[in-house]
Amino acid sequence: MNFFRGVISGQAAGPQPSGAETIQKLCDRVASSTLLEDRRDAVRALKSLSKKYRMEVGTQAMDHLINILQTDRSDSEILGYALDTLYNVICNDEEEEQDESEDENAQKQADDLGLQFTDTFVQDPEHVTLLLTLLEEFDFHVRWPGVKLLTALLKNQGPQIQGIILVSPMGVSRLMDLLADSREVIRNDGLLLLQQLTKSNAAIQKIVAFENAFERLLDIITEEGSSDGGIVVEDCLLLLLNLLKNNSSNQNFFKEGSYIQRMKPWFEVGDDNSGWSAQKVTNLHLMLQLVRVMVSPVNSPGATASCQKSMFQCGLLQQLCTILMATGVPADILTETINTVSEVIRGSQVNQDYFASVNAPSNPPRPAIVVLLMSMVNERQPFVLRCAVLYCFQCFLYKNQKGQGEIVATLLPSTIDANSISAGQLLCGGLFSADSLSNWCAAVALAHALQDNLTQKEQLLRVQLATSLGKPPVSLLQQCTNILSQGDKIVRRGSKVQTRVGLLMLLCTWISNCPIAVTHFLHNQENVPFLTAQISENLGEDERLVQGLCALLLGICIYYNDNSLENYTKEKLKQLIEKRIGKENFVEKLCFITKHELYSRAAQKPQPVFPSPEQMLFDHEFTKLVKELEGVITKAVHKSSEEEKKEEEVKKTLEQHDNIVTQYKELIREQDAQLQELKEQVACMTSQNEQLQATITQQQSQILQHKDQYNILKLKLAKENQGQSNSQGDGSQVNGLQTEELTQLREEVEELRKQHSLLQTQLGDKDALISSLKSGAAQTAEGPAGGSDDTELLQELEALRSQVQSQSTEIGQLKMERQDLLRRAEVGCSDTLPSSDSSLDAAKMAELESRLGAQTSEMERLKAEVKNLSESRAELEKRLDSTTSTVAILQTEKEKLQTDVQESKKEQDDLLMLLADQDQKITNLKRRLKQLGETVEDEDDLDTRDQTDDDDEEDEDED
Repeated sequence: MNFFRGVISGQAAGPQPSGAETIQKLCDRVASSTLLEDRRDAVRALKSLSKKYRMEVGTQAMDHLINILQTDRSDSEILGYALDTLYNVICNDEEEEQDESEDENAQKQADDLGLQFTDTFVQDPEHVTLLLTLLEEFDFHVRWPGVKLLTALLKNQGPQIQGIILVSPMGVSRLMDLLADSREVIRNDGLLLLQQLTKSNAAIQKIVAFENAFERLLDIITEEGSSDGGIVVEDCLLLLLNLLKNNSSNQNFFKEGSYIQRMKPWFEVGDDNSGWSAQKVTNLHLMLQLVRVMVSPVNSPGATASCQKSMFQCGLLQQLCTILMATGVPADILTETINTVSEVIRGSQVNQDYFASVNAPSNPPRPAIVVLLMSMVNERQPFVLRCAVLYCFQCFLYKNQKGQGEIVATLLPSTIDANSISAGQLLCGGLFSADSLSNWCAAVALAHALQDNLTQKEQLLRVQLATSLGKPPVSLLQQCTNILSQGDKIVRRGSKVQTRVGLLMLLCTWISNCPIAVTHFLHNQENVPFLTAQISENLGEDERLVQGLCALLLGICIYYNDNSLENYTKEKLKQLIEKRIGKENFVEKLCFITKHELYSRAAQKPQPVFPSPEQMLFDHEFTKLVKELEGVITKAVHKSSEEEKKEEEVKKTLEQHDNIVTQYKELIREQDAQLQELKEQVACMTSQNEQLQATITQQQSQILQHKDQYNILKLKLAKENQGQSNSQGDGSQVNGLQTEELTQLREEVEELRKQHSLLQTQLGDKDALISSLKSGAAQTAEGPAGGSDDTELLQELEALRSQVQSQSTEIGQLKMERQDLLRRAEVGCSDTLPSSDSSLDAAKMAELESRLGAQTSEMERLKAEVKNLSESRAELEKRLDSTTSTVAILQTEKEKLQTDVQESKKEQDDLLMLLADQDQKITNLKRRLKQLGETVEDEDDLDTRDQTDDDDEEDEDED
């Protein structure tokens, strides 16, 4: 122990050992000591020496320290010392602070030392896994040094450590738990750790995002005060940028999670914008970058459009425009806000329309576009701000033909307002000003107003400019070419390359794919000689770029020439190039454009970012145009007249072919439409046919029924005719009563008898049914309506009974008369009766037949009435069933209510018993209190006192 105290206190007896010897002894003690306290003191001493003797501690003690981490897991103090020692050895931060005043070689050696010890530590991946396990310890002295050590390892060997953590089970999840730590020091260092962990590793970025990182980070930003927060907000924003930049999956997850809406409060800036702190500027700058990451032009168009829509709907774009027009905003924040608004509106028609409606808070109000253009053409404004305004104007016009038309309209004579400054006036002023950067910016901005818009290219030909007093106005196209061709003070070679490059880009964009503009350009006799002279000269590097753009402009005049001018047809221009310049020289000058360094830089991304104004030569959209036209112009220049004729013939053939194909397509469309109509008609006719077939089938069945009825009636009529003929036959027979007639009469009488017995049985059934219905109605207490129905049924039955009785008497009389006739027929077989008797018998027979017909009709009527009674009985049975079910339901409800009443009575009795017991207990207690000498007030006394108190209160109220 004395040895350790001597090391720590710096006191030494005798010759002091060197640092390497001391560290060696400490390492031996760490390896050989059996007591935990001895090892702890040795590790503490190594920690104190690790900064001064970094090399010695790293080379001699690293293995022992790692062994301590593996074996002494139970003691948090020794673990903390070991982790701090490893951090001091591996981290380069302290060395950087100490070596600020030293040379670069010493700094490089320190960095190499950290990388060397990092490689030693990660030779075994289990060491990193062990460190991840130690981060689960909640003890501050273990967790915090572990976080710092892992951060240093990631700084030195990021990809290797990321790979180990990625394959470690729950490795990323353990690190995400650091954000939930209540100790701010650990949480803040955890943010730094996650920043290093998520650098350039999409897999880890996705895992961190799906571990609810967005929610936690946004909560921390809100808790820390958003843009007014400190360094913690900056760390959170840097981590968010790592997670979202160039990671489409995380961007989609951020948008779908409605986290864009939570960004709006960040940009709520008050009216008083004076005194912005450096930290607030940094925070807001990172917030704007975060918005730009979500709508960057390098993202997929669908994802960008979706984010732009969300930003408009939640009001984020409106908030950004408020900052844009606010006063007192720092210049770098204003510049970044302009760039952010640019990408939020780029290619989104809704957002572009909103931006066009924004007005600056001036008197009178001016459109935001006009205010921004005023800054762009003002040479006193910062260069980065002017570039941002140009980018904003380009994004406003990108795929926005409506906006392009509005800008060009401000240049037309019919829409110019002398009392106000318009965008067109500012662009023209910048195009012809003395500042070359203003010339270039205005030319590029005007070119974007014509991009892919043939209508506006033709409209811009109408623009007229007044050059000076007494001279007629000239067109904008002619003025641009005049500036290029005249070697006066306006254009000085060498000093105005930027101006000429801008004008040439404007002219190339203007006349490309517009034969009318090409004709207007060629109509000026000075343009073609100027271009050929510029291309054929041998000039310096900068002038070679101008020569290449002149070659491009002349090539566009050839490729889009409609041969309307005889002096400048395609063939004559190519002959001119061959004679004055040479085809190879022309192509060489043309190809020089794409070989230029600034061309390659401008082609990378749409935003114009240049380190200095002098390097601002190419526009991103123009590079696309050059790439598109370079090949076709080269082919057009090398083609002979015969090849062109062949091509023209091929084009005509192709056009004819296209016309024929178009005609056939139209014919096919018409035939398809007709075929569809015919199909609909066929379907309609098919349904009608099915309906008619069904109707025919019904009619056929009805016809068969009518035929059967007709045959039956025909047979009946034949029988009747035959009976009439028999009755009018021979008078020698007794009244026509032959044996066949008697047999028929017997059969009819038997049939009547059967019908009578059937009616008797049905009548008995009805009587039984009525009696049962009466008893059921009495039991269920049916209403008066049911009783009236039963009375009517009884009356009908009584009438039926009387009719049946009368029919029975008639049948009896008929039987008697039949027997009398039979007897008389037997007697008359041998004797001949007088004619008077035979006439009497004939009259009786006629009367008998009429009575039989009446009896038959009466029987039919009785059958119909019996059928009606059967239906009435069925209806009464249904009503009886429903009444029975209703009675059963009411009975169950009644029983349930009775049960509830009995339970309530029982509960009431129990409560009364309890109250009685309580009263008895109170009385006994009062009695005992009185016996003990205590004053007890009765309920009557209490009531009296309450009444007295009420009276006193009333008196006080009156007073």
